[in-house]
Amino acid sequence: MSDDILGGEGFLTTRVDAVVNWARSNSLMPMPMGLACCAIEMMAFAAPKYDVARFGSEAMRFSPRQADLMIVAGWVSYKMAHAVRRVWDQMADPKWCIAMGACASTGGMHRCYGVVQGCDNFLPVDVYIPGCPPRPEAVIHALMDIQEKVRNQHSVATDAHEGKGAAEPMPLRPRILTPSGDSSITPARLYGTEEG
Repeated sequence: MSDDILGGEGFLTTRVDAVVNWARSNSLMPMPMGLACCAIEMMAFAAPKYDVARFGSEAMRFSPRQADLMIVAGWVSYKMAHAVRRVWDQMADPKWCIAMGACASTGGMHRCYGVVQGCDNFLPVDVYIPGCPPRPEAVIHALMDIQEKVRNQHSVATDAHEGKGAAEPMPLRPRILTPSGDSSITPARLYGTEEG
């Protein structure tokens, strides 16, 4: 082939994985689960001052079927944990989760019978953002961490060929809302005092 046909630029070689992951990482569609105070900082993160459009995440999706990134902002009560998990299950794969703030990560100052001590008890969290509330810059940093994670993922074809399912990160604490359908969230189960 002559340089006239190629435009004088040569060839570009890459893997299909790299192209797909690049496209996914630059078009993340966050779904805000604004449950408490951190939701205000999440609104600031989406404001024009921080220009989140450069990451392709300027349009918040309020339908789980259109979103691929859940941002849990604030503390989660035991009653709300069921709804959050139901929304998570409705999201299409691949999907990612950010625990925004001290309350979403560890329960924060709300160490009481009605609050789940970290959303990693019932969701596979990919990135934790510390702070009470965290600054919008920290949310942008977490978004960049998710983008890096997406770029480094293997393709579905590779996983299917090797007989593996989608890998979920291991939570720091045992889950209290299991994928098997047992969704009884109780303080006894959370703190390990349940008989059985």
